[in-house]
Amino acid sequence: MRLIRIKAVAWKESLQIMRDPLSLVMAFLVPLFLLLIFGYAITFDIREIDMVIVDQDRSSHSRDLARAFEASGYFTVRAVLDGTRDIDDELDSGRAKVAVMIPPGFTRTIMARRTAQLGVVVDGSDANTATIAQGYLAGIIGQYSRRLVPGGAPPSIDVRARVWYNPELKSRNFIIPGLIAVIMSVIVALLTSLTISREWERGTMEQLIATPVGTNELIIGKLLPYFVIGFIDTVLCIVMGTQLFHVPFRGSVALLLALSSIFLAGGLCMGMTISIISRNQLLSSQMALLSTFLPSFLLTGFIFAIPNMPTPLQIITYAVPGRYFVKILKGIFLKGTPMSMLVLETVLLTVFGGVMFLLANRRFHKRIE
Repeated sequence: MRLIRIKAVAWKESLQIMRDPLSLVMAFLVPLFLLLIFGYAITFDIREIDMVIVDQDRSSHSRDLARAFEASGYFTVRAVLDGTRDIDDELDSGRAKVAVMIPPGFTRTIMARRTAQLGVVVDGSDANTATIAQGYLAGIIGQYSRRLVPGGAPPSIDVRARVWYNPELKSRNFIIPGLIAVIMSVIVALLTSLTISREWERGTMEQLIATPVGTNELIIGKLLPYFVIGFIDTVLCIVMGTQLFHVPFRGSVALLLALSSIFLAGGLCMGMTISIISRNQLLSSQMALLSTFLPSFLLTGFIFAIPNMPTPLQIITYAVPGRYFVKILKGIFLKGTPMSMLVLETVLLTVFGGVMFLLANRRFHKRIE
C-alpha cells in the first residue's frame, strides 16, 4: 500500500508539472541555457593581448621578434612606435596592454653572445591579464633567443615539464565540470522549493492532509518526478560538455551518474525543506537561490581555490555539498578517478541528503496550523 500511495503522489505531481509550461521550461531549458552562456562567458584563456613595440634597433632581427609576438596568437601588435614618448598614451587609452622596447644595438649585442636587455611595460590595472602576459612574453622571448643563437651554451638546468590531465591548459576543461555542479545545485533546489508552498497557496494542501498518505510517502512521491527531471538535465549537461565544449571525459559514465544521483537527491530534499519552512512560492524561490547559487559559485572550488581562502571560509565550505560534487565531476571528467578515491565525498553527500530528508520529514506536519 505504501508504494501505491507514493506512486499516486508522484503521478499527481507529474501531471501538475506537465500542465505548467513554465515549470517545464525551467526544468529542461534553463540548465542548458545557463551552461551555454556561462560555458562561453567564463574563461581564463587570454589571447590576442593588444601590444605596441618601440623598435629603436630597426634591424631584421628586431622585426623578426615583433613577428614572433604576432605569430604566437597571444599578442596583437597594434603599432610600431618610433619612441617611448607615446607609450603612456597607448596604455592610458587602453589601446594597448603591453609595450615592448627594443633598444639600439639589440642585434649586435645578441650576435656578440652577450645578454641583450628588452624594456617591457605591462598595464597592471588587470592583475590577472598582466601576470599571464608576462609569462607569455618570457616564453616567446626565450624561444626566440634560442632559435636566434642555436650554438649558444646550454643552460645549466634543463627543465622539461609535462602537464597531466589538461595538457593544453584550457580553462574550459575545468570550468565546464564545475559549472554542471553549480547549475544543478540551483535548479534542483529551485524546482522542489515550490512544491509544498504551491500546495498551500493553491489551497490543495488540506486535501492532501485529509488523505491516508503518510509524511514520508508524500515527500518521496513529490520528489520522484523532480529527481527524474534532474537526472535528465544532468545527462544533457554532460553531453553538452563533451560534445559542444569538447571537454575530455576519462572516467566511468556509470560512476558519474550514480554519484550525481546522490547529489541530486540531497539537493531536492534541501529544496523541499525550504518549501516546507516558507509556505510561500516567492520566498521559497528566493531562499533557494540565496542558499545555492552563491555558495556553489564561490565556496566549492569551482573557480576560487579553497586552500587560498581564509580559514573561517574554508571551514564553511565543508557544509556546501557542491564542494564534493565539483571534486567528483572534475576527477571523473579529467582524471578518470575511480570510486576508491571518492569514498569520502560520496559518504558526505549521502549524509547531507539524509539530513535534509530527515529535516523535511520533521518540519512537515499533516495538520492545519
